Amino acid sequence: MNTHNLFSLEAIATVATPFKQKFAIPRQPNLANAPGVITFEDGFNDINMLKGIENYSHLWLLFIFHQNIERGWKNTVKAPRLGGNATMGVLASRSTHRPNGIGMSVVKNKGVVSRNGLTQLAVEGVDLVDGTPLVDIKPYIAYADSVPSASDNLDDICPIPNRDVLFADKIRPMLADIEKMHRDFSALVTAVLSQDPRPAYKQQLDNDDKTYRVTLYDIDVGFEIKDAIVTITELVHLR
Repeated sequence: MNTHNLFSLEAIATVATPFKQKFAIPRQPNLANAPGVITFEDGFNDINMLKGIENYSHLWLLFIFHQNIERGWKNTVKAPRLGGNATMGVLASRSTHRPNGIGMSVVKNKGVVSRNGLTQLAVEGVDLVDGTPLVDIKPYIAYADSVPSASDNLDDICPIPNRDVLFADKIRPMLADIEKMHRDFSALVTAVLSQDPRPAYKQQLDNDDKTYRVTLYDIDVGFEIKDAIVTITELVHLR
């Protein structure tokens, strides 16, 4: 192996998000207005590194798929947008199992804050699990990064689901209590579950006997799909 092609990366920050597990994370950024707070590591906790960042409405986050690296990668992957069984080349996909485990997301820039000696950057529209390490942050430059003529031929094959989401009457008192701490909770859980986070092969089923569970913030959410509608049936504080 050519040692000149070997590089090391160091995390400059981690991002705190509502997503405590990979299940139900939006498949792409900005499909839900999920908030994120980026905290910089020692050696990078310098507010001068962010001077001028307020000039940009959006930012690129480059990160590591840290929960998947030990599982390795293959040259082809199962593609959820093709129903979950057909395969595509790993470099023709957004698979989290990649040769170098690097991902990238565009997020909204919500501004820099400094708390208790820590430099933090607030963002919105994240699709990252809580605690994801970041290796770089770059401005999103609309004239260069936006390509109006770009095409995605898979969109017609398997568009992103958009299901109606209802809250069961029995959980509404609990929901009101949760929103005292997390004001965006109803909107966030609705945006996340409307995309039907079930495995791709089940997304064609409008009735499902299983109760699914996902953790957002510190809330365990139980939901079912009946008559093509997602109904949230349980909300449980985990602490």
